[in-house]
Amino acid sequence: MRRALAIAVVAFLPLVNITAAQAEEPGDRQQAFAAAAKEFQVPESVLLGVSYLESRWDAHAGQPSNDAGFGPMHLTDAAAFTGSNHHGEGEEDPRGDETRPLAAPAEAPAPTEIPASLRTMEKASQLTGESHEKLRTDPAANIRGGAALLADYQKSLGAPLSDKPGEWYGAVAKYSGADESEAAKIFADEVYTTIQDGAERVTDDGQKVALPPVPGLEKIEKWLEKLGLRPPRRDGVECPASISCEWIPAAYQQLPNDDYGHYDLSNRPVNQKVDYIIIHDMEGYFGPSVKLNQDPKWPGSWHYSVRSSDGHIAQQIKTKDVGWQAGNWYINAKSIGIEHEGFLAEGSTWYTEAMYRTSAKLVRYLALRHGVPLDRAHILGHDNVPGTLPTTVKTMHEDPGPFWDWAHYFELLGAPLHQFGGPKSGSVMIKPDFATNKPYFYGCDRKNPEAACPPLSAQSIWLRTEPRADAPLVKDVGKHPTGDSLYSVYDHSARASTGQRFSVADRQGDWTAIWYLGQKAWFHNPASAPTAVPSMGLVVTPKPGLATVPVYGRAYPEKEAYPADIPYQAVTPLQYTFSAGEKYTLAGPASTEYYRAVTFDLESHKVVKGQTKYLEIQFGHRVMFVKADDVQVSFSG
Repeated sequence: MRRALAIAVVAFLPLVNITAAQAEEPGDRQQAFAAAAKEFQVPESVLLGVSYLESRWDAHAGQPSNDAGFGPMHLTDAAAFTGSNHHGEGEEDPRGDETRPLAAPAEAPAPTEIPASLRTMEKASQLTGESHEKLRTDPAANIRGGAALLADYQKSLGAPLSDKPGEWYGAVAKYSGADESEAAKIFADEVYTTIQDGAERVTDDGQKVALPPVPGLEKIEKWLEKLGLRPPRRDGVECPASISCEWIPAAYQQLPNDDYGHYDLSNRPVNQKVDYIIIHDMEGYFGPSVKLNQDPKWPGSWHYSVRSSDGHIAQQIKTKDVGWQAGNWYINAKSIGIEHEGFLAEGSTWYTEAMYRTSAKLVRYLALRHGVPLDRAHILGHDNVPGTLPTTVKTMHEDPGPFWDWAHYFELLGAPLHQFGGPKSGSVMIKPDFATNKPYFYGCDRKNPEAACPPLSAQSIWLRTEPRADAPLVKDVGKHPTGDSLYSVYDHSARASTGQRFSVADRQGDWTAIWYLGQKAWFHNPASAPTAVPSMGLVVTPKPGLATVPVYGRAYPEKEAYPADIPYQAVTPLQYTFSAGEKYTLAGPASTEYYRAVTFDLESHKVVKGQTKYLEIQFGHRVMFVKADDVQVSFSG
């Protein structure tokens, strides 16, 4: 993920919590859908289906979404969206190769206009007479606003206010906000699949909502043609046919002074296997971010961009080529980077269902195509990518952050995160209940960075030095060489995340300790509400006779493997200590490779392959590597 993607639109309004007076009683959410559907003559199933794909019926405590959307109906209000972002504060080099470092970028330009898809709250306010504030914070008013929009879209198409859900296909497609015909159609198809199959869940604020299945649903697709949307440019995109995907190529251009931008040509998987898929958030809007990828002078690039409102995808680099996206050249050379529209702190639980679904379909397609394991050691967040050297550890980025729902994402990937083993298993998988896990964070409000965040569902748990709630957080000597870990939403130093597997170090009552960055790290794990599940598997520990073994941020070859025309890349240990008696879960072998690519000409690019065997382990919040000769492998059952 790149730095300093400052895409300012207008001033940020403070985040707003739903007050007690505004909060709904149990069951009111369902009644609100029924009342709004009746008032605006929208089939209740259509209203419920659209809302499910936008928000899964959640209210999100009045938080704005990745693209400025609020409430169950995802009404967009760009005037409440921040232009600040934390990437401007970091120093990560997105390429992550000290042999060709990238200069810090200039500030990204602000968009010249706000698209209509980011201003639906204005129209909803006009149609209902509700204030923007009430539409943001009162779920029932928000649902009325969404129903009014659907009815208005239906009328604008000349379609009837029918009680037949199929007649609303065009209005549903328009609700996506897409200006591409394929994106609007696929959004509508997802809504109608949800209506046909039905759905039921408890929302983030305890509301039980159900959409009964409507079998034999007939979609009247002629109404889509009335929207007059543009066809996408496909140009051989590498996407499954079931998602909306278009080709918007990133720039590849030779620049003065032997420079070039802004990715590297390669021939994967012929020359190197893709082993990782990296999940990012953009820290900005879809449109301007896509344009940055078309600027050869911008020091950062990625393969795919995913839009929040409807899940539409722009492929910008072919997967055979290497993007400058993860801040670690070893990982970059062996990964595919996917950016998601949004902001780490303000996205919270508001990564839309439409985004999750299309992103998961893309990742599953790419994983099957390249043989990438569908687990949390290979489907990584940017925040799970290790630093390359001790000097780069503290500058690595933190996205997509604690509010990305990894458990739901893996369900959509078709690889749900299941328990494996009994209660005394030697390793565990972190898996708190996302809906009810609302740990304390600060830093969500950019105008008041010390203020507590609203209580939001999260996939992270805090790790402490002792088995008690008031114990200090464990330390990360790489992230904070002389200080303590922080409760900031931007600091992962003392957090473990859903799907990550760790070796058990101890148990005391309702507390479990894991080995984490060379120390025992305790977390609350009561049997009545577990935050981790058993997960047997292979673990590594130093070989007998070794007091400590080094850990690395990349698996580079030994010096003897380099030909005379390629300079040796030192294999430098990170600053952490892996001591005898500690155990860390094994993700699998890591290819010993260095991709030499520092010129515009592909002909000079070479892969150096070594004989040293490396293993990938879950050492902390980020994955790391050890030499196989330094450790012994055992089973944690």
